[in-house]
Amino acid sequence: MAHNDYASCIAACNECADACDHCAAACLQEKDVSMMARCIALDMDCAQICRLAASYMARGSEMAHAICTVCAEICEACGNECARHAKMEHCQQCAAACRRCAEECRAMASRARSTSRQAVPA
Repeated sequence: MAHNDYASCIAACNECADACDHCAAACLQEKDVSMMARCIALDMDCAQICRLAASYMARGSEMAHAICTVCAEICEACGNECARHAKMEHCQQCAAACRRCAEECRAMASRARSTSRQAVPA
């Protein structure tokens, strides 16, 4: 699959990573940081896997679909946690970015798997 085929997923991953970094930093400024511990931890995990997934796609790795499958799972978990913090705008923005990224990663992984199966000789 060509690098251009990954463009929307790479963009979603980068946007999600940035939103997660912002969310984690904002959560650290909250009055009760301990209440935000899971959110911060998932933000950090999500930002890292999103950057890794974008890197795999940018270089056209044959394993990009596997990384994106995991990325979608982590984005979903992070988005669900952030969505719980309804009064925190940074969490709501992060949740939205996580949902978009999870959707893009699932679609990319699905396309990549079907393309790789077609390329395998019988």
